[in-house]
Amino acid sequence: MKTSPRWRQAVVWLHVVSSVAWMSQALALVVLMSTGAPAMADRLDSVLLAPMANVSAFTGLLLAGATAWGYFRHWWVLTKFALTLIQLYAGIFLLSPALRDSADTGTVAWPQIAGASLMASALAFQAWLSVAKPGRRTPWSPTAKPLTAPTWVFVAGIGAPVADVAAGLALGYPLPALELVTLIVLLGFERRRRRRRAQRPSARSPRSAPAASRPTA
Repeated sequence: MKTSPRWRQAVVWLHVVSSVAWMSQALALVVLMSTGAPAMADRLDSVLLAPMANVSAFTGLLLAGATAWGYFRHWWVLTKFALTLIQLYAGIFLLSPALRDSADTGTVAWPQIAGASLMASALAFQAWLSVAKPGRRTPWSPTAKPLTAPTWVFVAGIGAPVADVAAGLALGYPLPALELVTLIVLLGFERRRRRRRAQRPSARSPRSAPAASRPTA
């Protein structure tokens, strides 16, 4: 199945834009908390930063899983994959609850400022990894190079985050439902199918070579 370069490039563009937004909003959190505005920091986190973090993580995971890069073939991709998961879970279970508590009490603790600073620094490091692509392949790199996913996967890579952000704004809290469904389908079914196709032997074997190319007596 052919892949449309335009849709793949559109997902790359969305990943870059959402990642820059995520990093800049993490820096804004540092400024707001340092200047004693925890209520504004909490509002920024729930309305803008959380949806942009979801979109950035989703598009990054989709691009790795839907292309030949994979998740475990290269050290720099594996590092980005691990950092993304750490940042998401730290933001959901540590930073966001702390921001809500600060907004209620009107006080800011230094671990919150340090956490937002570390988030912005990690995102800047991930941007460098995407540009430099350092390191070799991992020992878990499969022999067969995975094929690029069909166009519908990249179309879903644009439609799912747009729908989830709109639903989140309507409901008042982030809801990456379609993004999770898309990743599950990609990881569970589509990527496995493409791996089998990549490992499939070529239709033309040496026995089917033209007779003219065989040596004569």
